[in-house]
Amino acid sequence: MIARQIDIETKYAGYIERQEAEIRKFESAEKMFIPDNFDYNRVNSLSTEGRQKLKQIRPRSLGQASRISGVSSSDASILMVYLKPVIPHD
Repeated sequence: MIARQIDIETKYAGYIERQEAEIRKFESAEKMFIPDNFDYNRVNSLSTEGRQKLKQIRPRSLGQASRISGVSSSDASILMVYLKPVIPHD
């Protein structure tokens, strides 16, 4: 029984580690707040659709922004670069 448990844990260790990393990334994005007055027009690299959706919906965090249909992962990454200076310190 113990050998079977070790075998299962060994097989799934990589999967579990990846899932834990995704959770940490998600939690970090949720803590990266977007100021109410953030000007998406100054972020030249955003896709046109991404910019339009962000301006329309006005998400409160990078996590929310990344879940908007039409906002690509590339848009979220670019936005993260612009938000770095305004990340609140815990």
